[in-house]
Amino acid sequence: MSEDATFPIITSAGSEPGGLTGRQRLETAAVLLAPGDNVAVAKADLGRGLELEHSEGVLKLADHIPAGHKFALREIPQAMAIVKYGHAIGTALQPIRRGDWVHVHNVEMVHDLERQDYAIDRPLPPDFPADLPRTFLGYRRPDGRVGTRNYIAVVAASSCASHVCLAIADAVADVRGENLHGVVALPHNEGCGTHDGPDIEQLERTLKGICVNPNVAATLMVGLGCEINHLARYAEWGSRSRQSRPFAQVEIQSAGGTVRTIAEGVRIVREMADLLRAHERSEQAVSRLVLGLNCGGSDAFSGITANPALGWAADLLVAASGTAVLAETAEIYGAEQSLTRRAVDVRTGEQLVHAIRRYKEYVARFGATLDSNPSTGNRRGGITNIVEKSLGAVTKGGTTMLTAVVDYAEQVAGPGLVFMDTPGYDPVSLTGIAAGGCSLIAFTTGRGSAIGFPVVPVLKIASNSATFLRMHDNMDVNAGEIVDGKASIRDVGVEIYRRLVSTASGRLTKAEILGHREFAPWRIGPVM
Repeated sequence: MSEDATFPIITSAGSEPGGLTGRQRLETAAVLLAPGDNVAVAKADLGRGLELEHSEGVLKLADHIPAGHKFALREIPQAMAIVKYGHAIGTALQPIRRGDWVHVHNVEMVHDLERQDYAIDRPLPPDFPADLPRTFLGYRRPDGRVGTRNYIAVVAASSCASHVCLAIADAVADVRGENLHGVVALPHNEGCGTHDGPDIEQLERTLKGICVNPNVAATLMVGLGCEINHLARYAEWGSRSRQSRPFAQVEIQSAGGTVRTIAEGVRIVREMADLLRAHERSEQAVSRLVLGLNCGGSDAFSGITANPALGWAADLLVAASGTAVLAETAEIYGAEQSLTRRAVDVRTGEQLVHAIRRYKEYVARFGATLDSNPSTGNRRGGITNIVEKSLGAVTKGGTTMLTAVVDYAEQVAGPGLVFMDTPGYDPVSLTGIAAGGCSLIAFTTGRGSAIGFPVVPVLKIASNSATFLRMHDNMDVNAGEIVDGKASIRDVGVEIYRRLVSTASGRLTKAEILGHREFAPWRIGPVM
């Protein structure tokens, strides 16, 4: 599908309760994503018996096709490939007739992870348009990073300290101003009751990453005193961190309990605030932005509108020497070849496949497969399996070279497109990319998502106009205008880029206005 693709508006003519009926041109009622596809995607509910005119003759729908769902354009024999996005998303479990609904009842997923091409494409970023902004107003840190917000973070070392963290943040709710966005608690359920090994090491990496996120100007870490993720793990590191930004610790058991710890925490935070009020925004190059790319509550339109439009915006940021971070390992399986082919070198491509293979082994320990990923809402929205979901999801990363692959919450070094190994579960994925250094997150959704993050603004992009209107309080950008025929992928991509720059300069996202602060580190091991 072309970046400039637009689709004609569907009128209400011929509509009945069962969906669009009568006779229409194929391109009016549905989307054909690639010339070789043998399925098309309904743009609205299509009634059984609707006749569609296209190059292979008139096709009559044998079933009611919900919006976002697929139907067969031609006969598909049993075991033959079902092709969408120009790629096989599975095979037919039974013979499929022209006009049949194509979904989980008649599709079997097939994918071979071992067949890959590495570093054979060398795509360059697009030319950067002269009329787009190259700078934003941000907070430059002593370590050279640039934040889009200025927060004091109160971070729990473990679940046992989470209540105190929340109480400290509540007690200093008045600590905010033009250049101090407030005090934010980061409670969680981890830090103890687990093996002192990879799980705690990953939690430690995650919490340290949050403490040095460009949007965090100072940190107070609170621990109980006897948890596995003890404050002593952070003492030496914290001393070094103080050279670039204030960092303090307080321990509940040593301080004398909850009430005294809250009082001490409030005192520390107010002292930090006095130091930070002098911070001011200054003009910075957009090359200093690190953009996290994520999606959740996807539908079949996500891969047609919101994701490729966000990919266009990501390409623009990379063209300006910025960094874009694609994540969600469980949601690139089946589409990884589009990344391995444009990896900067063979080693980077192999690292990506290794991450997917490792994730397959991880979920297999619990009797799951990667095709367990599409949720009930995903399938109701028209996504049949993980390959189809991934082919749409990976377009968020744009078209430029994959420059690096990093572990969960590992610090990201740009510029360019980077992949981070995270779960597909939204709160855990957002936590990983924020800990990796993202100062801004763009999040696409089809069914509707209300997620945000404590210290990083999350720009929400709806894949269809119905969701944008229904959840207007949560949505920032309407990519549904692409399928409505009102805008192209390029148009919406440029709009997203402009909104990202204005958000980086201080414009609040809907998630920020509503106070969404979801934070969930990834626990990978057993509870002890």
